[in-house]
Amino acid sequence: MTNSDYLLKAAIKKVTEKLNEILVEKIEEATNIAQDAPEILKKEFDSLKESIIEEASRMENAENIQENESPNSHQDSKIRNALNEIQGINKQIDLFDKTINNQIK
Repeated sequence: MTNSDYLLKAAIKKVTEKLNEILVEKIEEATNIAQDAPEILKKEFDSLKESIIEEASRMENAENIQENESPNSHQDSKIRNALNEIQGINKQIDLFDKTINNQIK
């Protein structure tokens, strides 16, 4: 075997070792993230559930107040309430998405 053959074999061996080392590190990182994911998801869904309950309560209170108002303003208020609820849910989804993306990185 020539010197260049030994250099090539040594280079292949060292590159393979380094790639294996990096692969093991990345697998460990992914495992840690995967272990934390259920807890993160549970927290986010609990937060979303609380937000929905609060919004439902707020909407119920608003509807009780609006029963004394005219039919047209009552309809407009329902639309506003629905839009507010949608915005709240969208905010929760954005927060959830950001949290998950930060955990994956």
